[in-house]
Amino acid sequence: MSKVTPKMYEKQVFLLPEEFGSENGVYLKEYQRASQGTDKMPEGLEMPILGLFGEVGSLLSALKKKLRDMAAFTKYDQIILEELGDVLWYFTIIATRENIDLSILAQRMFRDISDWDEVESHEFGQFGDMQDKNEIKVAKSEFSQRIVELASKVGDLINEYGEHKLEDNRDKLSAHLVEIFRALVLSAEAAEISLDAAAYENLRKTYSRWPVETKYPSLLDYEMPVDERLPRKLVIFIEEQKVNNRTFVIQKCKGIIIGDRLTDNKLEKDDYRFHDVFHLAFIAHLGWSPVLRGLFKLKRKSNPEIDENEDGARASLIEEGVSTFIFSHGLERELFNGIEHVDYDLLKSIQDLVKGYEVERCALWQWEKAILDGFKIFRALKKYRKGFIVTDMEEHTIEFVSEESYEG
Repeated sequence: MSKVTPKMYEKQVFLLPEEFGSENGVYLKEYQRASQGTDKMPEGLEMPILGLFGEVGSLLSALKKKLRDMAAFTKYDQIILEELGDVLWYFTIIATRENIDLSILAQRMFRDISDWDEVESHEFGQFGDMQDKNEIKVAKSEFSQRIVELASKVGDLINEYGEHKLEDNRDKLSAHLVEIFRALVLSAEAAEISLDAAAYENLRKTYSRWPVETKYPSLLDYEMPVDERLPRKLVIFIEEQKVNNRTFVIQKCKGIIIGDRLTDNKLEKDDYRFHDVFHLAFIAHLGWSPVLRGLFKLKRKSNPEIDENEDGARASLIEEGVSTFIFSHGLERELFNGIEHVDYDLLKSIQDLVKGYEVERCALWQWEKAILDGFKIFRALKKYRKGFIVTDMEEHTIEFVSEESYEG
């Protein structure tokens, strides 16, 4: 059977430790350990059970789009791969929180109640072992049926959880998990997707968001000539001014105005005129900003391909689009005031927007830091209406300093 494997991003520097395996084979034991390390939910089973239910719902939604849009839905296989990985993650968290070994559940899929407990810890080393041992022949045409069956099994679990029938009953929970695991394997078979690939892609995504160590990659332009690199330390003075009853923002670097005078460009005023702080946050945490390269005339002319594709007009439009998208999202969340983490859907949408550009290599946690720091500076400007923005690309910091406090 031909299996779909995750797309490999040549420019992405984020890689998983070798002990987790590869897209060709992920060890159940290592996956369970790694998943536990990315579990940031409150204690108890409620959140992971609801999460499992939600992810199966996302699978059904992807199926609906496929049936509705047919050939136009070209991302179908990759979306199914990702959704199966998300289902697997929540499933694993439920098992882990109840101290249930995935390998035990995997073996019980192929056993009767009479020999339920006659299992060995490492009989199933990798997810592919389950698919290899599965003797139920599944056709691709059965995918709809198999996903519905998976949803039904998860529905049984959530119903019994809601009726408090799983409290202090680990065996009953195990029985539910075995049935769900079996349905998950058959769904993957019908979709012609490797669970090893789904598990690996899921780990790659979750560790991109919740890494063991937040280690920044080398700056994108570190190999370029000095006069084509973004300034490692940058101080920008941003000030709101009013002329003839028209309010706008100017930006100065070393006393010289850079860029255009900015307004909100919207009838309903929302202070978008201060949005250049996001470009500064991008260079602090991503080492990327085609917009600022253009303003400071730092395009990488020594490499025509990079100059055209990474520093050109389209890349700048993409960055402006990302900034606008982030800002609109923040307006719905009180500018992320008091919020420690950005929702995954926003981060995933941003990654989709920048796909094909050098910044694609950046991990989700880098985007999250850029967004949260950008809004922190934005809130300060919204309050004081002017101030210095001090950015250090090598230290990956960006801070607001009031005009009165600045000593530079």
